[in-house]
Amino acid sequence: MRALGQSVPPFVAKGNAQYWEIIEERYKSIAADVQGLNAYRYSSNITGGNQEFMEALSFQHYLETQTLVSYEESQSRIATMSGEGGAVLLTPEDYILGIFDMVGELMRYSITAMATNGKLPAGKPKKTGRAKSEADDGDKMDVDEQAPVPSRDGEPRNVLSDLRELRLQLEMLEPWGGKFGADVRKKAEVMRECVDKVEKALYGLTVRGSERPKGWVPDMREERRAEVESY
Repeated sequence: MRALGQSVPPFVAKGNAQYWEIIEERYKSIAADVQGLNAYRYSSNITGGNQEFMEALSFQHYLETQTLVSYEESQSRIATMSGEGGAVLLTPEDYILGIFDMVGELMRYSITAMATNGKLPAGKPKKTGRAKSEADDGDKMDVDEQAPVPSRDGEPRNVLSDLRELRLQLEMLEPWGGKFGADVRKKAEVMRECVDKVEKALYGLTVRGSERPKGWVPDMREERRAEVESY
């Protein structure tokens, strides 16, 4: 399994190109119809597509940079894909809900990596001295610049430490009522379950991994049964 913070392999980029082209075509086809007041009038009709776009964009961005794509960069990407019809609106709500969904992709990626490679995906080893300091600055999980980097000195961050940091930041959200508030509460619960699954899978791999056959896939249902039986 490739380390985090590297460009996706050429064959993956080539395979994904057709899907990015389809997404671009979809945005171009609606761009002219969702300008001005229509951007807000039809925002509820396109929010699902925007959230799916954010899930895909943020997941690939994380794999390549081990950082969280910014709202401004996401807006710029959609504006570029919208073509001459004008930029399709990406609301802050679309962005946040898409990031929540990305956590599920990171969970599946982590568990697959542990099953096939026997370890949790992590970033590249940090350099020493001045180069190390510069690498650290570019290797932060860009959720909140004031938040501490959840890693020990000299050790690269892994997916679980980044998931925990992302969970911490997202749990600080206190949205008002309405549909957005309801969506955040629902997705926050799923997010916690996803992080919990990665934690339990890593526990199973670390404590009981030697008992498992090669290619074993961590099963959360199996782990829960074991906990009950232990009592």
